Amino acid sequence: MAKPISRTTFIDYCLRALGAPVIEINVDEDQIDDRVDEALQFYQEYHSDAIEKVFLKHVVTADDITNGYIPINDLISNVMRVFPVTINSSGGALFDVQYHMRLDDVYNMGYMGSLAEYEMTQQYLALLDLILDNGEKHISFNRHRNQLRIDMDWSAEVVVGSVIVVECYRVLDPTSYSDVWNDYFLKKYCTALIKLQWGVNLSKFEGMVMPGGVTFNGRQIFDDATAELEKLNEEVRLNWEMPVDFYTG
Repeated sequence: MAKPISRTTFIDYCLRALGAPVIEINVDEDQIDDRVDEALQFYQEYHSDAIEKVFLKHVVTADDITNGYIPINDLISNVMRVFPVTINSSGGALFDVQYHMRLDDVYNMGYMGSLAEYEMTQQYLALLDLILDNGEKHISFNRHRNQLRIDMDWSAEVVVGSVIVVECYRVLDPTSYSDVWNDYFLKKYCTALIKLQWGVNLSKFEGMVMPGGVTFNGRQIFDDATAELEKLNEEVRLNWEMPVDFYTG
Protein backbone atom coordinates (compact mmCIF):
# COMPACT_ATOMS: atom_id res chain seq x y z
CA MET A 1 0.00 0.00 0.00
CA ALA A 2 1.38 3.39 -0.99
CA LYS A 3 1.80 5.64 2.02
CA PRO A 4 0.50 9.20 1.41
CA ILE A 5 3.28 11.69 2.05
CA SER A 6 1.90 14.77 0.26
CA ARG A 7 -1.38 16.37 -0.72
CA THR A 8 -1.20 14.79 -4.19
CA THR A 9 -0.58 11.24 -2.96
CA PHE A 10 -3.23 11.75 -0.28
CA ILE A 11 -5.84 12.63 -2.93
CA ASP A 12 -4.78 9.65 -5.02
CA TYR A 13 -5.25 7.38 -2.00
CA CYS A 14 -8.78 8.70 -1.35
CA LEU A 15 -9.79 8.24 -5.00
CA ARG A 16 -8.42 4.69 -5.04
CA ALA A 17 -10.41 3.95 -1.90
CA LEU A 18 -13.55 4.98 -3.82
CA GLY A 19 -12.74 2.71 -6.77
CA ALA A 20 -10.51 4.71 -9.09
CA PRO A 21 -9.17 4.04 -11.68
CA VAL A 22 -11.48 1.04 -12.16
CA ILE A 23 -14.51 3.27 -11.55
CA GLU A 24 -14.77 6.83 -12.77
CA ILE A 25 -15.20 9.19 -9.81
CA ASN A 26 -17.41 12.04 -11.05
CA VAL A 27 -15.89 14.79 -8.89
CA ASP A 28 -14.09 17.87 -10.20
CA GLU A 29 -10.51 18.58 -9.09
CA ASP A 30 -11.55 21.86 -7.44
CA GLN A 31 -14.26 20.01 -5.52
CA ILE A 32 -11.68 17.47 -4.34
CA ASP A 33 -9.37 20.27 -3.16
CA ASP A 34 -12.27 21.83 -1.25
CA ARG A 35 -13.07 18.51 0.44
CA VAL A 36 -9.42 18.00 1.40
CA ASP A 37 -9.32 21.47 2.97
CA GLU A 38 -12.57 20.73 4.79
CA ALA A 39 -11.21 17.41 6.10
CA LEU A 40 -8.01 19.08 7.32
CA GLN A 41 -9.98 21.81 9.07
CA PHE A 42 -12.17 19.28 10.86
CA TYR A 43 -9.16 17.12 11.74
CA GLN A 44 -7.23 20.05 13.19
CA GLU A 45 -10.26 21.23 15.15
CA TYR A 46 -11.21 17.98 16.86
CA HIS A 47 -8.41 15.39 16.66
CA SER A 48 -5.82 15.40 19.45
CA ASP A 49 -3.08 14.16 17.12
CA ALA A 50 -3.44 17.28 14.98
CA ILE A 51 -2.15 19.72 17.61
CA GLU A 52 0.75 19.97 20.04
CA LYS A 53 1.41 22.01 23.17
CA VAL A 54 4.27 24.47 22.73
CA PHE A 55 5.85 27.36 24.61
CA LEU A 56 6.56 30.30 22.33
CA LYS A 57 9.08 33.01 23.14
CA HIS A 58 8.37 36.50 21.84
CA VAL A 59 10.79 39.42 22.12
CA VAL A 60 8.86 42.65 22.66
CA THR A 61 9.28 45.34 20.02
CA ALA A 62 8.34 49.01 19.96
CA ASP A 63 5.36 48.20 17.73
CA ASP A 64 4.10 45.68 20.30
CA ILE A 65 4.12 48.32 23.03
CA THR A 66 2.28 50.78 20.78
CA ASN A 67 -0.31 48.23 19.63
CA GLY A 68 -0.91 46.60 23.02
CA TYR A 69 -0.69 43.09 21.59
CA ILE A 70 1.78 40.63 20.10
CA PRO A 71 1.33 38.91 16.73
CA ILE A 72 0.59 35.18 16.81
CA ASN A 73 1.29 32.66 14.06
CA ASP A 74 -1.82 31.50 12.22
CA LEU A 75 -1.00 27.89 13.15
CA ILE A 76 -1.77 28.64 16.81
CA SER A 77 -5.23 27.29 17.63
CA ASN A 78 -5.52 28.23 21.31
CA VAL A 79 -3.59 30.23 23.91
CA MET A 80 -3.67 28.95 27.47
CA ARG A 81 -1.72 31.55 29.42
CA VAL A 82 1.12 34.04 29.43
CA PHE A 83 3.85 33.56 31.99
CA PRO A 84 4.57 36.47 34.36
CA VAL A 85 6.47 39.19 32.54
CA THR A 86 9.56 40.73 34.05
CA ILE A 87 11.25 43.89 32.83
CA ASN A 88 14.53 42.88 34.49
CA SER A 89 16.81 42.26 31.52
CA SER A 90 20.10 42.09 33.48
CA GLY A 91 19.58 38.55 34.77
CA GLY A 92 19.12 39.68 38.37
CA ALA A 93 15.68 38.05 38.49
CA LEU A 94 17.48 34.77 39.19
CA PHE A 95 18.17 36.01 42.72
CA ASP A 96 14.78 37.49 43.53
CA VAL A 97 12.63 36.70 46.60
CA GLN A 98 11.08 33.59 45.06
CA TYR A 99 14.53 32.21 44.27
CA HIS A 100 15.62 32.50 47.91
CA MET A 101 12.34 30.98 49.13
CA ARG A 102 12.87 27.91 46.95
CA LEU A 103 16.52 27.71 48.00
CA ASP A 104 15.50 27.72 51.67
CA ASP A 105 12.78 25.15 50.97
CA VAL A 106 15.24 22.68 49.48
CA TYR A 107 17.67 23.21 52.35
CA ASN A 108 15.03 22.73 55.04
CA MET A 109 13.54 19.71 53.31
CA GLY A 110 16.87 17.94 53.49
CA TYR A 111 17.76 18.75 57.09
CA MET A 112 14.71 19.84 59.08
CA GLY A 113 11.53 18.81 57.23
CA SER A 114 9.97 16.14 55.09
CA LEU A 115 8.69 15.80 51.56
CA ALA A 116 5.09 15.62 52.81
CA GLU A 117 5.42 18.94 54.65
CA TYR A 118 6.99 20.51 51.59
CA GLU A 119 4.13 19.31 49.38
CA MET A 120 1.52 20.66 51.83
CA THR A 121 3.29 24.02 51.89
CA GLN A 122 3.37 24.18 48.09
CA GLN A 123 -0.36 23.43 47.89
CA TYR A 124 -1.04 26.23 50.37
CA LEU A 125 1.10 28.67 48.38
CA ALA A 126 -0.71 27.63 45.19
CA LEU A 127 -4.02 28.42 46.89
CA LEU A 128 -2.74 31.86 47.85
CA ASP A 129 -1.63 32.44 44.25
CA LEU A 130 -5.12 31.51 43.07
CA ILE A 131 -6.81 33.91 45.48
CA LEU A 132 -4.32 36.76 45.30
CA ASP A 133 -2.64 38.41 42.33
CA ASN A 134 0.04 35.96 41.20
CA GLY A 135 1.46 38.07 38.39
CA GLU A 136 -0.40 36.36 35.54
CA LYS A 137 -2.01 38.69 33.03
CA HIS A 138 -5.50 38.54 31.61
CA ILE A 139 -5.35 37.73 27.92
CA SER A 140 -7.63 37.87 24.90
CA PHE A 141 -6.98 35.73 21.84
CA ASN A 142 -8.92 35.04 18.65
CA ARG A 143 -7.29 32.71 16.13
CA HIS A 144 -8.79 34.58 13.17
CA ARG A 145 -7.14 37.87 14.15
CA ASN A 146 -3.71 36.36 14.94
CA GLN A 147 -3.32 38.77 17.83
CA LEU A 148 -2.71 38.07 21.52
CA ARG A 149 -3.87 41.01 23.61
CA ILE A 150 -2.44 41.21 27.14
CA ASP A 151 -4.21 43.45 29.65
CA MET A 152 -1.39 45.45 31.19
CA ASP A 153 0.30 48.82 31.06
CA TRP A 154 2.66 48.08 28.21
CA SER A 155 4.69 51.27 28.54
CA ALA A 156 5.34 50.67 32.26
CA GLU A 157 5.56 46.87 32.58
CA VAL A 158 7.70 45.95 29.58
CA VAL A 159 10.51 47.49 27.57
CA VAL A 160 11.84 46.76 24.12
CA GLY A 161 13.74 43.49 24.34
CA SER A 162 11.65 41.99 27.14
CA VAL A 163 10.71 38.35 26.65
CA ILE A 164 7.12 37.06 26.79
CA VAL A 165 6.56 33.31 27.01
CA VAL A 166 3.19 32.00 25.81
CA GLU A 167 1.77 28.55 26.54
CA CYS A 168 -0.39 27.53 23.59
CA TYR A 169 -1.49 24.78 21.21
CA ARG A 170 -0.18 24.70 17.66
CA VAL A 171 -1.62 22.90 14.64
CA LEU A 172 0.71 20.42 12.94
CA ASP A 173 1.32 21.75 9.44
CA PRO A 174 1.15 18.81 6.98
CA THR A 175 3.62 20.55 4.66
CA SER A 176 6.22 20.30 7.45
CA TYR A 177 5.07 17.01 8.98
CA SER A 178 4.19 14.78 6.02
CA ASP A 179 3.11 11.89 8.25
CA VAL A 180 -0.12 13.81 8.90
CA TRP A 181 -1.29 12.76 5.43
CA ASN A 182 -1.10 9.12 6.51
CA ASP A 183 -3.32 9.57 9.57
CA TYR A 184 -5.96 6.82 9.66
CA PHE A 185 -8.85 9.07 10.65
CA LEU A 186 -7.98 11.83 8.17
CA LYS A 187 -7.88 9.37 5.26
CA LYS A 188 -11.24 7.86 6.21
CA TYR A 189 -12.87 11.26 6.77
CA CYS A 190 -11.66 12.84 3.54
CA THR A 191 -12.65 9.76 1.53
CA ALA A 192 -16.17 10.01 2.98
CA LEU A 193 -16.35 13.73 2.10
CA ILE A 194 -15.32 13.08 -1.51
CA LYS A 195 -17.86 10.26 -1.66
CA LEU A 196 -20.53 12.64 -0.39
CA GLN A 197 -19.61 15.14 -3.12
CA TRP A 198 -19.77 12.34 -5.68
CA GLY A 199 -23.28 11.48 -4.53
CA VAL A 200 -24.35 15.13 -4.71
CA ASN A 201 -23.04 15.41 -8.27
CA LEU A 202 -24.78 12.23 -9.44
CA SER A 203 -28.07 13.00 -7.70
CA LYS A 204 -28.79 15.56 -10.42
CA PHE A 205 -29.05 12.69 -12.91
CA GLU A 206 -31.08 10.42 -10.62
CA GLY A 207 -33.13 7.95 -12.65
CA MET A 208 -31.49 8.81 -15.98
CA VAL A 209 -31.02 5.69 -18.12
CA MET A 210 -27.71 5.36 -19.96
CA PRO A 211 -27.05 3.25 -23.05
CA GLY A 212 -27.12 -0.42 -22.08
CA GLY A 213 -29.74 0.14 -19.40
CA VAL A 214 -27.37 1.54 -16.75
CA THR A 215 -28.99 4.05 -14.36
CA PHE A 216 -27.40 6.57 -12.02
CA ASN A 217 -27.82 5.93 -8.31
CA GLY A 218 -26.37 9.03 -6.74
CA ARG A 219 -28.84 8.95 -3.85
CA GLN A 220 -27.42 5.65 -2.55
CA ILE A 221 -23.85 6.96 -2.70
CA PHE A 222 -24.95 10.13 -0.87
CA ASP A 223 -26.75 8.17 1.87
CA ASP A 224 -23.81 5.81 2.38
CA ALA A 225 -21.38 8.73 2.68
CA THR A 226 -23.68 10.52 5.13
CA ALA A 227 -23.80 7.44 7.36
CA GLU A 228 -20.01 7.08 7.24
CA LEU A 229 -19.50 10.73 8.21
CA GLU A 230 -21.91 10.44 11.12
CA LYS A 231 -20.00 7.42 12.40
CA LEU A 232 -16.65 9.20 12.02
CA ASN A 233 -17.96 12.33 13.77
CA GLU A 234 -19.03 10.21 16.73
CA GLU A 235 -15.71 8.36 16.74
CA VAL A 236 -13.58 11.51 16.87
CA ARG A 237 -15.69 13.04 19.63
CA LEU A 238 -15.53 9.91 21.80
CA ASN A 239 -11.97 8.72 21.15
CA TRP A 240 -9.80 11.52 19.81
CA GLU A 241 -11.10 14.93 20.90
CA MET A 242 -9.15 16.83 23.53
CA PRO A 243 -10.92 17.10 26.91
CA VAL A 244 -12.82 20.32 27.51
CA ASP A 245 -11.17 22.77 29.94
CA PHE A 246 -13.41 23.95 32.75
CA TYR A 247 -12.72 27.23 34.51
CA THR A 248 -14.11 28.17 37.93
CA GLY A 249 -13.90 31.34 39.91
